Amino acid sequence: MKVVICGAGQVGFGIAERLAGEQNDVSIIDANPRRIQIATEQLDVRGVVGHGSHPDVLARAGAEQADMLIAVTLHDEVNMVACQVGHSLFNVPTKVARIRAQTYLQSDWRGLLSRDHLPIDVVISPEIEVGEMVLRRLSLPGAIDTVSFADGSVVVAGVYCGETCPIVDTPLNQLTQLFPDLQATIVAINRGGKVSVARSGDHLLTGDIAYFVAQADQVGRTLSIFGHDEIPARRIIIGGGGNIGLYVAQELEKRNPGARIKLIEHNRERAQTIAESLSRSVVLQGDTLAREILDEAGVADSDTMLALTNDDRINILSCLLAKQLGAQRILALVNEQGYAGFAQGLGIDAYVNPRQITVSKVLQHVRRGRIRGVHSLLDGAGEMIEAEALETSPLVGRPLKDIDLLHDLRIGAIVRNGVVMLPRGDTVVRAQDRVVLYVGAENIKRVEQLFRVSLEFF
Repeated sequence: MKVVICGAGQVGFGIAERLAGEQNDVSIIDANPRRIQIATEQLDVRGVVGHGSHPDVLARAGAEQADMLIAVTLHDEVNMVACQVGHSLFNVPTKVARIRAQTYLQSDWRGLLSRDHLPIDVVISPEIEVGEMVLRRLSLPGAIDTVSFADGSVVVAGVYCGETCPIVDTPLNQLTQLFPDLQATIVAINRGGKVSVARSGDHLLTGDIAYFVAQADQVGRTLSIFGHDEIPARRIIIGGGGNIGLYVAQELEKRNPGARIKLIEHNRERAQTIAESLSRSVVLQGDTLAREILDEAGVADSDTMLALTNDDRINILSCLLAKQLGAQRILALVNEQGYAGFAQGLGIDAYVNPRQITVSKVLQHVRRGRIRGVHSLLDGAGEMIEAEALETSPLVGRPLKDIDLLHDLRIGAIVRNGVVMLPRGDTVVRAQDRVVLYVGAENIKRVEQLFRVSLEFF
């Protein structure tokens, strides 16, 4: 696949890294020569210095032969114009744009982003995606990573195996015998920062992070089996009143009427604007790192502290301070992957990586075949994928145990007509089934083979 990426920042570089690693033909554009130099030195990509919305720059990047244009610069308007130019001058089939300003996404104006006006095929809003991830973490406090698939009927969650985890040292194939009616499957294990496919004879060890696939109404019970019975938060402090912090507060007011929310924002004018936008939340103007502000917010009695500013260091430090002052649980927004492991080592309960979430969303539309959902684990070490099986798929019509292509993959659930089923060796996948599975980064092409559409299908 030939892909042109506009923007070589964290997200653009991350997308280029993943796609180039899968032997796609990738060109990346950025106005900053240093960013292009880093990208071309570290990745197998073609670099072009210039503005991604300029026709001559897109032409040099090979837009005329491109299968997809992905515009993820820091400026919404550049991303939108790049898609328009890619459509009008180069006839690029698929155009993806990152758009952060919420006014473009409001229902009154959403028609602007259509083929008749601005021909953008896929709009990605990082603030909404990240905000939804934060809300999912709040609803499942025992999980350190969560994502939903199959229209919400299936949930994938990562859970830490502590010293009190009841199923440590238990072979995974025995869990089915111990909990025969549990609709959950462990698909991957993160041990020491390395993610591997879970095998039926594997044992979980203290310190592991297990990733499981479960029917949505079975997630709470599955977490309790791992020793996590945490109750969803009701007393919540949000540090940072940017787009993400405001979105989370607004959605909490709608979805959790019993929640007591306090939001801290450093900028006085922004704090006043936020206060006018919220109906039940208390807005405090001050520094998230100031102890007196955290005391005023009632941090000692809080269930959860969410640090959602644009500065990773502030988020990490304010979380640690809140924990020291009595917050039961802390969650930080962490953009830099290097900070993520560092933060977890310091005792931060959970973190959210906007770059990883945005890259996952883009990859959902890059993957060939009927790929409906993608969630990247550990900055691309592996992926959770939801895909639809078509009649021409080699997965259809044969028992799973007889399919060689499933080596080094792990199917977690099959959804048929809205019913979630656990996979067994004798399970036969049918056309139109949705399959949720884990695959290591080195085997992504195999998944595309499993869910490909042959020419004969057309």
